[in-house]
Amino acid sequence: MGSTGSLEASDAAAKAVQKTPNRVTLDSVHAKAVACEYLRSGVMTIAVVTLENGYTVIGKSAPADAANFNEELGRKFAYEDAVRQIWPLEGYLLRERLFQSEGPALSSGQSAG
Repeated sequence: MGSTGSLEASDAAAKAVQKTPNRVTLDSVHAKAVACEYLRSGVMTIAVVTLENGYTVIGKSAPADAANFNEELGRKFAYEDAVRQIWPLEGYLLRERLFQSEGPALSSGQSAG
């Protein structure tokens, strides 16, 4: 399970402006994925990614023109699609952990409603 440059570029850009250690990284997202099964239906490639807690995320890819289908790229793009879905889930989990460690008081600038 790997990815191409766009995910790495986004991760590097976020790291460049990082001010605290509290950030979801591409490496941390990859570490959560313990299994990936690929399925194919015609020219559509589906990546079924299982996370360490058993949650499953589905990524998919398909070329606009069937003549452009490439199985290796289909797998890569389907996996990347799943990673892009895992990232906000991990962001929510990190925010929840930070909230729990800060206590119920709202930070300045946040509203309750």
